[in-house]
Parts: sequence; structure tokens; C-alpha cells
Amino acid sequence: MSRQIFRAQLSLRCCDVTAPDGTAGPCWQLYVAQSGLVSEWPTFTWPTSTVIPTVEARQAALAYLGFTLAEGAEWEWTEHTGPDYHPHPARVLLLGAVKIRPLGEGAV
Repeated sequence: MSRQIFRAQLSLRCCDVTAPDGTAGPCWQLYVAQSGLVSEWPTFTWPTSTVIPTVEARQAALAYLGFTLAEGAEWEWTEHTGPDYHPHPARVLLLGAVKIRPLGEGAV
């Protein structure tokens, strides 16, 4: 793989889902942040739901995108408020992040 992988991030998207298509409501989206255009980042979107995907579901989504957790990596969670430009009231957002590596390669 020619791009450096930084990490996978998981967020509950309330609107403006980027891939693959729009959803009927809030959904969780996992994406692999890497160099290059955001529109080219590998992305997995769960069906409309506010329930946090399980560890197993996150691992399956990463594998589907061609990645796995880096050795010893654990999910880290942070909270922040949504941006002011959204058409609805600001709310607390929960974001998950974890170090990953491409499948079939050694530890990062």
C-alpha cells in the first residue's frame, strides 16, 4: 500500500453521511484516515441506528475495508460538541479511534 495509514475513526453521523449513500437518519460511520483526499478514504457505514457498533462489528468493518487493529491497539473514545453550522441544535458527539494496519502486513 502506497499511503501511510494513520488510524481508523468511528463517529455517529447525524447528517451529511459521506459514503456510500445518504441514510434515512443517524448512523455510525467508520473511516480510515490517511493521506490524500477525504473522498478517497475507505469508509464503512452501518444502517440507520444510534446504537454503537460492537467491537466485533467494528473489526468486521475494518476487515471488509482491508485493515485490522495494530498490535496492542485499543479503541479510544472522546466527546465534543457538534459544529455550529449544522441545521439542528448542537449536541455531544462520541468519537472512537484506533491504530490500524493493512491486512497481511506486520504490526505498525
